[in-house]
Amino acid sequence: MFIQRHASEKLLQLCQQFKAVAVVGPRQSGKTTLVRACFPEKPYVSLENPQTRSFAMEDPVQFLRQFPQGAILDEIQRVPELFSYLQQILDENPQRGQFILSGSNNFLLLETITQTLAGRVAYLDLLPFSLSELRQIPDSTIDLNTCLLRGAYPEIWTENIIPSDWFSAYVRTYIERDVRLIRNIENLYVFEKLLSLCAGRVGQLLNFSQLANEVGVDLKTVKSWLGILQSSYIIYLLPPYFKNFNKRIVKTPKLYFYDTGLVSYLLGIRRPEELSFHPSKGAIFENLMVLEFLKARFNRGERSNLFFWRDGSGNEVDLLIDRGLSQKAIEIKSGETIKSDFFKGLLFWEKLSGQSGGVVVYGGDAEQERSNGLKISSWQSDVLKIM
Repeated sequence: MFIQRHASEKLLQLCQQFKAVAVVGPRQSGKTTLVRACFPEKPYVSLENPQTRSFAMEDPVQFLRQFPQGAILDEIQRVPELFSYLQQILDENPQRGQFILSGSNNFLLLETITQTLAGRVAYLDLLPFSLSELRQIPDSTIDLNTCLLRGAYPEIWTENIIPSDWFSAYVRTYIERDVRLIRNIENLYVFEKLLSLCAGRVGQLLNFSQLANEVGVDLKTVKSWLGILQSSYIIYLLPPYFKNFNKRIVKTPKLYFYDTGLVSYLLGIRRPEELSFHPSKGAIFENLMVLEFLKARFNRGERSNLFFWRDGSGNEVDLLIDRGLSQKAIEIKSGETIKSDFFKGLLFWEKLSGQSGGVVVYGGDAEQERSNGLKISSWQSDVLKIM
């Protein structure tokens, strides 16, 4: 089953401008499917293959000589020796779109590219399916609880795999392979405990000291481990908006995951109906919507312009889209019935900032525009129209 990815247009555009493009994102987010669909004429090489990887490591010149017109090099961070030789090839050949590089380990890939290919490579972040991409799947059930439970990794939907089975294997693969590539963590059980604790803190301010105490490691270690989770596209930290409107503001990021299915799995949620009364539903829904806005940015090749705002008195806006001279304020509520307290944060923000046009994104289906200028948008709406 082929799902047209929204990022494909930007990928093709970048390849007309740059000699190489790196497609990065979580493991199993659909990077390989995307690049092979966009460039069917290019040779495809997976450096996960031990024999191929050995050839590339031992004789990089001869390995790259196989591809005079370029190629797709998948999981290229596994063979950092190739980057220096790629630099020479790209410098000597003016052709655009020669090599498509992909990888699921952002830290290792970007670190190596920065050292050797800076200025020669464009980047495109590919996250799992957006809600609008999910709707392309024939006969798929896109009710809210199912989306929160299953998340958006392509294989779960296209192969109809039970989410708990898929995430069990995913976590094991991630912990045992990807983590060891970045850091030599001896106690993987403790690292996995941190992962589960993070799932219980979705939508909350990140408290390093509290996490370190509960995991049983020092502050330096927990910060290092959280960096690993960030660089491998497991957790996403939403930064606070720093502009001070004469108020003491919070300067700590909020914690989210790149996929709600993984959150639900780590919290022990196994059926969609369990979410109807689960105390974390609101936080998981907030996570879903924050990532929808992030995916919309990434699919267009744009960097994140997303923030949240909270002052010292607890007044808060869940999401601020920074437009430079103005900010679009978004409040996120999982309830399916519109209530007056949905607007509290937006009204406070608009009075403080002098801006208008705030939107409440909620778990229901109605679309409304209130007399005070605030809009109500369904979680199923196209976020590009809100942005």
